[in-house]
Amino acid sequence: MASIRPGLALVPKVIGRRQFSLSQRMRLQDNFDTECVPGSSVPFNTNTKWGLAITMVLYLSSAVAVPFFGMRWQLLKKRAG
Repeated sequence: MASIRPGLALVPKVIGRRQFSLSQRMRLQDNFDTECVPGSSVPFNTNTKWGLAITMVLYLSSAVAVPFFGMRWQLLKKRAG
């Protein structure tokens, strides 16, 4: 029991201490420097002008076209049944 006591005296000091160096390392490994770059939060490449234009047209036209295809499908289903 006497050999465990010095080790137990150090436990609260080690556990209670905040390790700032670990949080700094974790922040540097993260994409901290690229979070605020314009275009980093979109799911496509924004570096090329024509690629961006084609991607945006396809992306937005698909979002607009989905309700119309749904309506056509429902009307065809109603006509068949």
